[in-house]
Amino acid sequence: MYVRKNLRWSLVWTMSRNNLLIFLCYDALICLLYGPLDIHFLDIPWQPVATLGTAVAFYIGFKSNGSYDRFWEGRQLWGSIVNLSRIWAIRAFDFVQATPNEVTPDPRDIHELHRRLLYRHIAWCNALRLHLRRQTAEYWETDVAPFILDPAEAAAAKNMSNPPTHLLRHQSEEMLILHQRGLLTEFRHVALMGTIQDLFNAQGGCERIKNTPFPRQYAYFSFLFVWIFAALLPLGLVEEFDHRVALGQFHVWLMVPFAALVSWVFNIIELVGHVSENPFDNQINDVPMTSICRGIEIDLRELLGETKLPPRVEPENDVLY
Repeated sequence: MYVRKNLRWSLVWTMSRNNLLIFLCYDALICLLYGPLDIHFLDIPWQPVATLGTAVAFYIGFKSNGSYDRFWEGRQLWGSIVNLSRIWAIRAFDFVQATPNEVTPDPRDIHELHRRLLYRHIAWCNALRLHLRRQTAEYWETDVAPFILDPAEAAAAKNMSNPPTHLLRHQSEEMLILHQRGLLTEFRHVALMGTIQDLFNAQGGCERIKNTPFPRQYAYFSFLFVWIFAALLPLGLVEEFDHRVALGQFHVWLMVPFAALVSWVFNIIELVGHVSENPFDNQINDVPMTSICRGIEIDLRELLGETKLPPRVEPENDVLY
């Protein structure tokens, strides 16, 4: 996620320079054919081009809105994961306690049990992040495995097609065992299982966005219409600059920067929608899942009383990942 208030011009130039150069070269070619080479059959009336530009503006605006909705839904889902993580931690502390049905265990054992439940949850958050970014094989050993206290469980989860689901399944199994041991009353067991259900719902929402691409018909035709408009724009403007601007014999060349600028603006709007289609691709405009996971880790480990905590994720080149 880009966090600087204003985009750096170097970034804007990197994103759009190739298309801008294409627009400039194409518009200059049209001007050369129309002016020095006197090929005037190229010009077309301006009114149809203006009408087309209005229609394209509405279309790419619709695409940009749809792309932003996908990003915002993804951010809302991860916001709910942050809240559910805190709820899970507090419920684990307050609900998982010895009951009169069992001899009070060593407090150190209860603390270790809390630690296992919270660490597995941290592992789930990181596993979900890697699963959405398709980075499980690359970062599992550093970002997930250290939080799964049972090495056999960590190895088994890594080889699953959906590791986050496997980890939540282990949380559910442990809740059942704790209930059978008498460390969880029936009501508390149901409450904790409700939290796991909410985590599954959040995970499913993220997977729905990830596995359902932005409709190709909208994305393709948005790109196509912008380039059709960019191709027709200089043909409609060249005669306007030739007959209505009294700045000397070379005034027709003013069409080149103006046509390129208008084409660039339309292209930027289309590009913004394109880069926002998938909020889980680890790009500069995506949901900052790494930062969110680190924040969850710090919160939960502080609740456990730990003091040696990792630093919060800082932006790199104005981008928070």
